[in-house]
Amino acid sequence: MGMSTNVIGFRPPDDQWKKMKAIWDSCKEAGIDPPEEVEDFFESDPDEKGIEIKLSALSDDSHECCTEWSNANAEGYEVEVSKIPKNITHIRFYNSW
Repeated sequence: MGMSTNVIGFRPPDDQWKKMKAIWDSCKEAGIDPPEEVEDFFESDPDEKGIEIKLSALSDDSHECCTEWSNANAEGYEVEVSKIPKNITHIRFYNSW
């Protein structure tokens, strides 16, 4: 099983995020699945940090601020701080299997 490293940023919640989160919470409290539109909006469980922005990805949709980096002993991502999208308040680096 391989491991992948990901880099995501978060913009603060906007009005649309807050509305979708209220629907999500109501459905979870009622013990039912949220509507597909709400699930698609979040792609996974909502994060209180806000709107997730993919900065690195396994496909070609990575953001220009994040590039793959490697040398003889390591590999990962390099983030060019000046190119981080505006309004991003948090950046998360995580590994997944």
